[in-house]
Amino acid sequence: MKKVEQDKFKDECGVFGIFSNGEFNAASVTYYGLYALQHRGQESAGIVACKDNELVCHKGMGLVNDVFNEEIINKLSGTSAIGHVRYSTTGSSNAINAQPLLSEFKLGSIAIAHNGNLVNADIIRELLEDGGSLFQTSIDSEVILNLIAKGAKKGIENAVIDAIQAVKGAYGIVILTKDALIGVRDPNAIRPLCIGKLNDNYIFCSESCAIDAVGGEFIRDVKPGEIVIADKDGLRSIMFAEQTKCETCAFEYVYFARPDSTIDGINVYTSREICGEILAKEAPVEADIVIGVPDSGLSAAAGFAKVSGIPYGIGLIKNKYVGRTFIAPSQELREKAVSVKLNALKVVVEGKRVVLIDDSIVRGTTSKRLVDILKKAGAKEIHFRVSSPVVKCPCYFGIDTAYRKDLVGASMSVDEIRDFIGADSLAYISIDGMLDALRGGKSKGFCLGCFNGVYPVSAPRETDKERLER
Repeated sequence: MKKVEQDKFKDECGVFGIFSNGEFNAASVTYYGLYALQHRGQESAGIVACKDNELVCHKGMGLVNDVFNEEIINKLSGTSAIGHVRYSTTGSSNAINAQPLLSEFKLGSIAIAHNGNLVNADIIRELLEDGGSLFQTSIDSEVILNLIAKGAKKGIENAVIDAIQAVKGAYGIVILTKDALIGVRDPNAIRPLCIGKLNDNYIFCSESCAIDAVGGEFIRDVKPGEIVIADKDGLRSIMFAEQTKCETCAFEYVYFARPDSTIDGINVYTSREICGEILAKEAPVEADIVIGVPDSGLSAAAGFAKVSGIPYGIGLIKNKYVGRTFIAPSQELREKAVSVKLNALKVVVEGKRVVLIDDSIVRGTTSKRLVDILKKAGAKEIHFRVSSPVVKCPCYFGIDTAYRKDLVGASMSVDEIRDFIGADSLAYISIDGMLDALRGGKSKGFCLGCFNGVYPVSAPRETDKERLER
């Protein structure tokens, strides 16, 4: 049985952590925080809580409400906790790779939950294994955990700083000890991480929507190359990287993040709507109705309709009880299975010239199926518009990306993709257009590697290995 090969990049992961000095059910708050981050990963979920000065863990395969119930949450309880929802990027999809990871070292118990990907993880793992370290999983997070253990005699803060300075890549990390909650964001801020407050309790999590979900107050985003520490003395900050530049993954705004989140000062819903507005100016078309592909295409569709003057409508209905990944027994059924998730509203599209807005095209198979569904529902013409640029390159920073050979934009022209998916016309927003929508007057950078092949972090050099050996 295989997972559905969707025409989307797969999400990375979501992390949530909360620290309290007093009596508090941290596991319960973390449960609801993870529930708000469920869109970032549906394969596994886990929580580690600090209860009676000991770290206790529960995790398993499935959605948050599959893994946890009231009895389990009450057993975890705890004054502080971290949690994780996962979609596998490195390491296979199985229970042993579920996070958070919990281990015992000279420092005592320590747990880690990680969103992102390390480009030099294999080199570090090999060196650590040569030095006698043992690994129980195949994921990057355990590499960081073992690096922290290696520097345990220096104390937790110095051990974390040394470990983070040895790794390269994209990461939003939460770490829990019995005395502190630690958050870390990579020097390019490719993966998101923000800070919130619930009464006097500090929260570190992947998206601001999780802070809202538990009734907290958003404080700020973690800065590029920053370590934040919440303990009995309050909140402290350490900058571990000298030359930092905020280059948030553009796909956070295009697809991954929830529309009610704000990342690095940019509201996700607003950015998607403006992308639709710019797309309407860059690729106008005569049509009768504008519809969006639920859910992340809806905001852009509203923006396109607003600028074009073409009426906006609901033309595709989503089955809310099917997750972003599900099981199908064959390639043929996997390609057809999109109709289990989405179906055309015939009364809206029949006899109409339809503008169909989606956030991206990766493999093209789902786009092809959507065009077919709409045509079978009686749509006269289908003009496909994409609110992100052509995806031409794989991602190395925490997204489960198709190989370049599987990316339709890497091997076909726009006209060839149009013919492949069966649309009457096809247009993408330009990179400059997307940047105008995202920047909104802000001087800020973005990781655009999947669009233009230019990545903020290069592959590891031999000197990295030499430095680690020292």
